[in-house]
Amino acid sequence: MMKKIVLDIQSDIHAHTMERMLMQKLDDCQVVISESPDATAEWCKTHRPDVLLMEVKAYSPWMFKERMAIRDKVKRNTENCRVILFVDDDTDEDLTEKVRQAKREGLIDAFLFGSVSENYFASVIDSV
Repeated sequence: MMKKIVLDIQSDIHAHTMERMLMQKLDDCQVVISESPDATAEWCKTHRPDVLLMEVKAYSPWMFKERMAIRDKVKRNTENCRVILFVDDDTDEDLTEKVRQAKREGLIDAFLFGSVSENYFASVIDSV
């Protein structure tokens, strides 16, 4: 069965790089790139993804609180969608800890750091 993945990443270049990498590493997946954080919940309602991968930053509109609000909307419409947060672990220890705590509390299904390898990245997405 094809795995549908929605990416909500700040940089278009980074999002397209992730899309290409996922398409190469995963056998059967469809990747949709959200146009903006404001559109992500609606994209998920329309495309009903298996996985939503959102980048978290220390500034709006990619802040942790804003990401969790999108997560809540997505879960209301597509409760089986797995939520993965992507964070640059080198820049913000407080943000990294918030993401870890969200995983411990069961609010998200997984998290990934910017420093992980492509193989690990794809494997985590494939495994949720």
